[in-house]
Amino acid sequence: MEENKEKISLSALSKRIDVSIPTVNNMVKRLEQEGWVHYEKYKPILLTPKGREIAGRIVRKHRLAEMFLVQKMNLGWELVHDIAEDLEHINSEIFFDRIDEMLDYPKIDPHGTPIPDKEGKITPHNYKNLSEMKEGDQAILRALNHENTDFLIYLNKKEIGLNTKLKVEAKEPFDESMEVSYKNFKNVVLTKEVCEKLLVEKVNE
Repeated sequence: MEENKEKISLSALSKRIDVSIPTVNNMVKRLEQEGWVHYEKYKPILLTPKGREIAGRIVRKHRLAEMFLVQKMNLGWELVHDIAEDLEHINSEIFFDRIDEMLDYPKIDPHGTPIPDKEGKITPHNYKNLSEMKEGDQAILRALNHENTDFLIYLNKKEIGLNTKLKVEAKEPFDESMEVSYKNFKNVVLTKEVCEKLLVEKVNE
């Protein structure tokens, strides 16, 4: 959430990880005792430098595991999140360094999200939401800012994946939905919600 520049409140965190607010509150208190976060009532939760480094290393393991499952085991991008959550708990730097080497040191995971380096640092991308594009614009899908399994299955059905080139044919003023063309598909309607979850790089015609 912090990586996406979202303000991290107890309620937002509760919704994201699907647990009650009191449970999240207890978790945050424990993290604060460890020196990983700073929290004041009614204010956003902030990662400390120590917390950011540790979180980055865990995220690195998770995203490397996802990439391994897709590239080496041929699993779909909609299947790998839960498996990677189990693998990220393996406490072996050698194991993940070897995965990194086997994958030729990837910079992004299967969903286009940056993979942190060994120190937990992330090089952010500078993509825009598809919803920001105008009629006539062409853009390449580079990443997702939402990796829910149902959303990934939806994209599979639409045959939209990373590096798909999209052309905005029309934008509906009423609900801000878009008609896009890509591959052999013409004037496919995407809702505003979907367009906001697709991170693209604008390209020249």
